[in-house]
Amino acid sequence: MACPVLLLAQYKLSGKVTSSENNEPLMGAALNLRTIGSTQSDNEGNYQIKKIKGGNYTLVISFVGYKTQEISLSINNDQALNIKLQKSDLITDEVIVNATRASENSATTFKNLKKADIEKNNFGQDLPYLLDQTPNVVTFSDAGAGVGYTGLRIRGSDATRINVTINGIPYNDTESQGSYFVDLPDFASSVENIQIQRGVGTSTNGAGAFGGSLNILTNTLNDQAYAEVNSSAGSYNTFKNTVSLGTGLINGKFSFDGRLSRIVSDGYIDRASSRLKSYFLSGAYYGKSSLLRLNVFSGKEKTYQAWNGVPEDKLATDRRFNEFTYDDQTDNYQQDNYQLLYSKSFSAKLSFNGALHYTRGSGYYEEYKKNQTLYDYKINNVIIGNQTITNSDLIRRRWLANDFYGLTYAFRYQPSSKLDFTLGGAYNEYNGDHYGEVIWAQFASDSKIRQRYYFDNGFKTDFNAFGKASVQLNQFSLFGDLQLRNISYDFLGFDRNKNNVGQSVSLNFFNPKVGLTYQINPQSNLYASFAVANKEPNRDDYTESTPDSRPKPERLNDVEVGYRIKKARFNIGANIYSMIYKDQLVLTGQINDVGAYIRSNVANSYRNGIELDATFAVLPKLSWGITSAFSQNKVKNFEEFIDDYDNGGQVKNTYSKTDLAFSPSFVGGSTISFKPTKASEIAFLSKYVGKQFLDNTANNSRKLDAFFVNNLRLSYDFKLKNIKKLGVGLLVNNIFNTLYESNGYTFSYIDGGLTTENYYFPQAEANFLLSLSLKF
Repeated sequence: MACPVLLLAQYKLSGKVTSSENNEPLMGAALNLRTIGSTQSDNEGNYQIKKIKGGNYTLVISFVGYKTQEISLSINNDQALNIKLQKSDLITDEVIVNATRASENSATTFKNLKKADIEKNNFGQDLPYLLDQTPNVVTFSDAGAGVGYTGLRIRGSDATRINVTINGIPYNDTESQGSYFVDLPDFASSVENIQIQRGVGTSTNGAGAFGGSLNILTNTLNDQAYAEVNSSAGSYNTFKNTVSLGTGLINGKFSFDGRLSRIVSDGYIDRASSRLKSYFLSGAYYGKSSLLRLNVFSGKEKTYQAWNGVPEDKLATDRRFNEFTYDDQTDNYQQDNYQLLYSKSFSAKLSFNGALHYTRGSGYYEEYKKNQTLYDYKINNVIIGNQTITNSDLIRRRWLANDFYGLTYAFRYQPSSKLDFTLGGAYNEYNGDHYGEVIWAQFASDSKIRQRYYFDNGFKTDFNAFGKASVQLNQFSLFGDLQLRNISYDFLGFDRNKNNVGQSVSLNFFNPKVGLTYQINPQSNLYASFAVANKEPNRDDYTESTPDSRPKPERLNDVEVGYRIKKARFNIGANIYSMIYKDQLVLTGQINDVGAYIRSNVANSYRNGIELDATFAVLPKLSWGITSAFSQNKVKNFEEFIDDYDNGGQVKNTYSKTDLAFSPSFVGGSTISFKPTKASEIAFLSKYVGKQFLDNTANNSRKLDAFFVNNLRLSYDFKLKNIKKLGVGLLVNNIFNTLYESNGYTFSYIDGGLTTENYYFPQAEANFLLSLSLKF
């Protein structure tokens, strides 16, 4: 009979992780003792794992740039094990994004999503929906079912304030500053991992981050050849078909990968259809000290317009209403992306990453317009007898054709494990043509088909340079990050006499960041940071104003304080933040000196909040992940302007300390996952989003109601001969059939009294997607 004391005995594994090349300690090496838990080596390379029951285990040790090592252990007492990792023969693809990413112990608030996390939810919905369970994120869809035009907000900040990079290359549209994932259908199938930074984050390329950053890394090296077929089918005639192929590593040096995708959906909203196609091609050369990769990817979309939303009075009786009825009321766009990425390790201390990129975008949206003034379309009036016709129904197309190209670079110098320096930056140019065509008119006079009625060009350059440094002092890590950014923009706008003439703007920004991390032990740390971000107005802010009414750039001061802990049975990240804006641009309803409704600067506004991101292993087969965010989002003084058709002009209303639009005071998520077997999973996903106001007046007659939505995800993987995996999955969205709206807009006017009109974007009722995947 075994002694009970021995059965209850628990042991400790400890030691040091160093480089086999120079015996330098490796700080931040990941150690995973399977079935027990994970830890990281500290600043001296030391590690320890406690509470180990006697038995046989496998220890996996990994560190970027080094070969992953697996060690089989028999543990029956306290054990010391020093580990030497060998430099990898190949540079890993992760070095491509090192310059713009936060490290595990940095003083930045972030969340990492691995490929496996992304694949679990990838049934064909757009990329924002795959991020829905991350902290303080709210997603929405024009068509209501997550396919087509979709978007997200982080901490209440919309897409124009969320910096997106793909392999370190800016993705945000240069002029509007938004990110249109409809132009990257099924891009998630080519993504290796994503880092979501909340707040200002680290220095990056492209538009300034005012709510957060999405740092996306595409597919990395797969050692073995593979083929994969994924198909999904579900509600609203939604279908996704994806084929992926890869050669694996050829002759120890080359690899080639490809993907072809198609997604179609009728949409939840009436006629809100999507027809999406995309491909992704990548080829890489791996040398002992260098990596060269060429990525070519493209997306083509045709979506029936649903962007006007549903009037409030239709929600109860016809919530799938679409006011557009013209057959070809569609948006059509194709975007082709080319990236040449190069990494070079000159020595163990010095490395370089650089990229050349080019994006070509071209497309139009077509719309039927009633009773338009012919003069506005450069069409002569039509004279029939004694009658002069000045107006006509017509069909127009508004085009955008643009070229975006440039380079990014970063040098990294690590003289020791305690010092890390990065010097990086980018130079990008954007050249965009905007023009409109009339393709049909009831009364066309002597005009020609596709006659252009306007044309203008926008040319913008964006240069930035940043320097980053981190210094390790015992348990403290100091971080500094200084960025200079120059913007130059030439466009067609209005002069002081309200004539349309060429205009030019040049702006210089300085964005400093500092941080401090205290490493309590290898499993936990405290951090604090202060960061400044500046951001230029967008295209409409410039083109629809004169130099006298042109808005000023925005400025944000961001303070982040947080705590992180990783244990065998739980991971917790908690942080508080204060984002203080100067001259934030918001819609006020005011008409400027050229008769345009544009955004105006509000002197003082802020976001203060607390965020939690935690995962618990409740039982060996049951885990629970929760996120929550409590916040205050306020404008100190807000002026609203309402058109007064009774008396002419506008009426001004003044408010004090109102809520910022689309900024719920609470956002929470929950994922309960049960794995009956290694091959199966049952997951119950919940999301609660508090009340949101449609404008900045905090008026309860202009709001989105709070909503609580629950999804169910099931998966099972079969193992068959000659097939690596046959997987089936079922995603049931909104399982309790909640009626809710996650986006909208409002406007008011005085015409025989005050009238407020609210428009909403209803989201789908209970719906499903069924998937089948084959991996060879």
